[in-house]
Amino acid sequence: MGLIECASNNSIWRAIDYVERDKVICWNTAGDDYDGLVEGSEKQTYKVHVDKNHPRKSTCTCPFAQEHRVICKHMLAIYFSAEPKVLSDFLEEVDRYEREEEERQNRHVRDLYEYARRLSKEELVDELVSAWLEREEYRDSRW
Repeated sequence: MGLIECASNNSIWRAIDYVERDKVICWNTAGDDYDGLVEGSEKQTYKVHVDKNHPRKSTCTCPFAQEHRVICKHMLAIYFSAEPKVLSDFLEEVDRYEREEEERQNRHVRDLYEYARRLSKEELVDELVSAWLEREEYRDSRW
């Protein structure tokens, strides 16, 4: 499993924000690994080591990474800075997923519309009330 797959969504998106805001102070290559410095949200500077082949061996001096032993935003910021193609590929994949999800939703709305048009008025009222009652905020309603 790679660095991105080991990280939380929150860490990934915050790392992207750090890269865009030039929070990566410096980084250098050490074989397949990267070492660098990243400015944290409270203006602290964190020392980061990224091990691409063994992501769980990556380290950061930030409290979050030290307490939880996770892939933090600082590690990902170094990784994305060192490998901008990884970042662009990730963003393209997210964009593709969002376009596909939008199309699925549009198709669902079209299917629902077609289904509703085939119903009689009484059937439509029954379906509407049933759908309302499935919603949590209406479940315990008294009529």
